[in-house]
Amino acid sequence: MSKKNQLLFEDIYQQCFPMVLQMCLGFMKGDKDLANDLSQEVFINIWKSVDNFKGKSTYKTWVYRITVNTCLQYIRKEKKNNKLAIEKVEHTLMVESQESVNDQNQTLYRAIGKLEELDRLIIMMVLEGQDYENIAHVMGIKPTNVRVKIHRIKKRLKKILNDE
Repeated sequence: MSKKNQLLFEDIYQQCFPMVLQMCLGFMKGDKDLANDLSQEVFINIWKSVDNFKGKSTYKTWVYRITVNTCLQYIRKEKKNNKLAIEKVEHTLMVESQESVNDQNQTLYRAIGKLEELDRLIIMMVLEGQDYENIAHVMGIKPTNVRVKIHRIKKRLKKILNDE
């Protein structure tokens, strides 16, 4: 990897790590350890492919796409394996019993975790402060469709939160 691309990677890491971690938290339903592991995996994937970036989108959009693909790949792999390790059960119980400082965030992430995969992606991008144009570009849909989807996702989240 060239020195230029190394510097580019470092810049991407500095700018995008909080966004990547937040998206991973959403996909992992608030599990911080899994989200941290998945964030590392995202940046490994970015490191491996930074030489291949073609510039057809912004770096942030490119990082979003890699994050989404990495998270979805992990979820599909977990569904395929469909094995629940004892450590995972213990960790889940521990997370549920530690409802303290981040209670509201945990509740929100758990609610987001109950959404479908693409809806989770969209709402995490909204929480990150992305505009409809960028969300539409990442998702491959029109901005008006994004607006409708966000409205429906918010209604579903409200229902999930009210049911808890």
